[in-house]
Amino acid sequence: MSTNVTLREVAAEDFPDILRLNASVSELTSEMALPRLQAMCAQPGFHRCIFVDGRFAGFILAMRENADYKNVNFAYFASRYPNFLYVDRIVVESAFKGLQLGSRIYAEAFAYARQQALPVISCEYNIQPPNEASRRFHDKFGFHEIGQQELDGGKKTVSMQVAKIEF
Repeated sequence: MSTNVTLREVAAEDFPDILRLNASVSELTSEMALPRLQAMCAQPGFHRCIFVDGRFAGFILAMRENADYKNVNFAYFASRYPNFLYVDRIVVESAFKGLQLGSRIYAEAFAYARQQALPVISCEYNIQPPNEASRRFHDKFGFHEIGQQELDGGKKTVSMQVAKIEF
């Protein structure tokens, strides 16, 4: 049986699904209310949802360097790179694990970065508390650590990661 996978730009109709899915993993990403989601999607970047047989299966929210985005992790990369794509979050529904949807989303994000002549894609993931699944996932795409940041008064430490784009 064939599975139909589609990826498209985030639309307002997707917001309830994005907020629900994000809430289910907020300890690994961060909490997000509707006004923040709306503001993020209004910024220049790569904001996509992925669907399997017409069912919402995940999303990516990624901002360009010129986004008006108040975030300490985004600011970290902005102070180091004049042009980049910052992946704020990528989340896939657990019901669709094993379909390589995260890899499909990243393949499209890397294609977008090449098309836009962006030299790097940046992101961060938790190393305290550890997010081993995210580390393994990002390793597959050639991300490497350029630093670390403590967040939430030292309750969380993130690994600041970049992947160079091959043209």
